[in-house]
Amino acid sequence: MTELVATTPGLYPLPDWAKSELADLKGHQRADLIDGSEGEAVREAYARARAEVVDDQLSTGLDRVVEGQLRWDDMLAHPLAVHPNVETGGIVRYYDNNNFYREVTVRGELAPSGDVAAELAAATELLDDRGVDAGETLQAVLPGPYSLSELATDEQYGDEAAFLDAVGEFLAGEVEAFPEHATLFVLEPSLVTDPPGDGPDARASEAIDAVARATDAEVVVHTYWGALPEKVYAHLLDADIDAVGIDLLRERDDSLYNLNEYGATDSLAAGLVAGQNTLVEDPETVAERIEWVQEQVVSSTFDAVYATADVELFYLPTNRYREKLAALADGTAIARGEEPPSRGADADAGTDGDAADEGVEA
Repeated sequence: MTELVATTPGLYPLPDWAKSELADLKGHQRADLIDGSEGEAVREAYARARAEVVDDQLSTGLDRVVEGQLRWDDMLAHPLAVHPNVETGGIVRYYDNNNFYREVTVRGELAPSGDVAAELAAATELLDDRGVDAGETLQAVLPGPYSLSELATDEQYGDEAAFLDAVGEFLAGEVEAFPEHATLFVLEPSLVTDPPGDGPDARASEAIDAVARATDAEVVVHTYWGALPEKVYAHLLDADIDAVGIDLLRERDDSLYNLNEYGATDSLAAGLVAGQNTLVEDPETVAERIEWVQEQVVSSTFDAVYATADVELFYLPTNRYREKLAALADGTAIARGEEPPSRGADADAGTDGDAADEGVEA
């Protein structure tokens, strides 16, 4: 029987109070963004915000809990932006939206920094304090090696293939330092938005494989903003991963073609709640999408289906992000044949439209 798992790709919006407090503590300039050397007052504010988003997930009933990635001012570029051998420069556009991150230029060897592991250790402590087994609940989140290499500039390794390998080894070293976790979500939007060609597509799969082999947890490579090209998808299946994440809200027919034509991993992640739109899906719609995607893959019965948002959730206002969590948890419960918890009336849930983009202001 297929296990249904309610989760998210992480990268949550800061609580409103934290935005105001951290703006006062950190400042408003590019140079004030997180670089790994923040002071005690900043660390304490982030710790309180982390506790809040962990409680948000536990109270809604998600099956996997992420740390929240609230310190990731540079979104998926964060693990490099805080690295001592990486220089941060001017702001550049973050994919095709109105968010920006600091240009990250690698100027030295990429040894593991332990930054993400420290965040996960803090999340583990929060779960322990609440009587929750992190080994069965905690979900780690990282950028994939291909996407991270595409977001960065290389001034150290001198060759695209060598740089991709180095980024993969760097991320694998980060994973080796992680506390016990149930799942690792590896976010690879660039495989869709700027896919590798012949040769590099196989190397991208090998770099992902290196990251996946660094953990005993279930590994999900989550892709979004469209469907993977056929060859990229076929090569991705060569990596030692448990699930490929597909975007069910864009180019879903192409994604389903890949699954049926080339086969599937043992499990599947389905991006079926919109992380960039404030319209909140009702739980019944989420349940129907979970059931529908399984019916469309004729050759496979999955070990697990991860019901998730399509993209990171920092695009959403805080109230809408919480409602999205509840929709995922309740919809997954309905798909299991369970009765979702009673939550009371949501305030004006369902404003239709794109979320206001947030991030580093141009």
